[in-house]
Amino acid sequence: MSKKPKHILVIRLSAMGDVAMTIPVLRAFTKQHPDVKLTVLTRDFFKPLFRDLENVRVYPAHVKDRHKGLKGLYKLSREIRPLKCDAVADLHKVLRSKVLKPMLGIRKVATINKGRKEKKRLIKGKDFKPLKTTHQRYADVFKTMGYPIDLSNPTFPEASQLNENCLKLIGKPNKKRIGIAPFAAHDSKMYPLEQMEQVIEKLSKDYQVLLFGGGKKEIQILNYFESEKKGIINLAGKLSLDEELDVISNLDVMLSMDSGNAHLAAMLGVKTVTIWGVTHPYAGFAPFNQPADYCLLADRTQYPKIPTSVYGNKFPGNYKNAAGSIAVETVVNKIKAVIPE
Repeated sequence: MSKKPKHILVIRLSAMGDVAMTIPVLRAFTKQHPDVKLTVLTRDFFKPLFRDLENVRVYPAHVKDRHKGLKGLYKLSREIRPLKCDAVADLHKVLRSKVLKPMLGIRKVATINKGRKEKKRLIKGKDFKPLKTTHQRYADVFKTMGYPIDLSNPTFPEASQLNENCLKLIGKPNKKRIGIAPFAAHDSKMYPLEQMEQVIEKLSKDYQVLLFGGGKKEIQILNYFESEKKGIINLAGKLSLDEELDVISNLDVMLSMDSGNAHLAAMLGVKTVTIWGVTHPYAGFAPFNQPADYCLLADRTQYPKIPTSVYGNKFPGNYKNAAGSIAVETVVNKIKAVIPE
């Protein structure tokens, strides 16, 4: 690409974890290339994720109504054209973005290389080694446009001031705060709830435990775990995304599955311990800027086919509770080791 673009349209429509993984990359981009403008095309709901990024605006894609289907994408392309973007960075590479790009009439287009071949070899057990991180794959897209991004010295926003609603829920304890997000898109990525209950119980003796999740079923389970007396507070369904990010930014550590909450915490510079079931950090989805030993892994001696898939949606029947091979004490001791005195 000859002339460097000055206004880049960045496409990353879903899912939350993948969108959150763009944040450290875009933050580094704005610091290292401050004269370039970025417009991010994503779901309106994700807008708060980009709130502290300079020189970045979010253009909402309403893919379930106004921008649905071929006609909707054409309408979206007509809305985007007046923004005068001179390049497209496709960090998603799905059918929707493939159809949209030619409609925009923008010549300079760079698309993510998802490394599907390497990931297939990893899953088939032919090449068990760390692959390029998703964060680096995002950064590589901008590099092809003449904008290399150095991710080695990241900066993060300060912890947010908590509003009245947040303080009403969590108060001002004299204990360190642990966030726990026990759920994931697939059961095979989750720590068994019986064991998670023990982890929560043990940690609540020394720390305030804040529970994160969403959806009726998850809220019911978290309500069962909740105990005001023990300082275990369920925040699911009680906060806006903005408020949730504020609370996460004030945590001393987040304990999460291989899921979106891990990436939300990591993008804010919060120490993030993750539990892995049938997926594996080698596929490139570990939270940003976290030490390798913050990833607690299922026992591959017992479950040698791990990773069974990139997203956790495919696995042998007896692998469903693979994460349960991680002892409760291992999780509790790791959290205690990670939290600063």
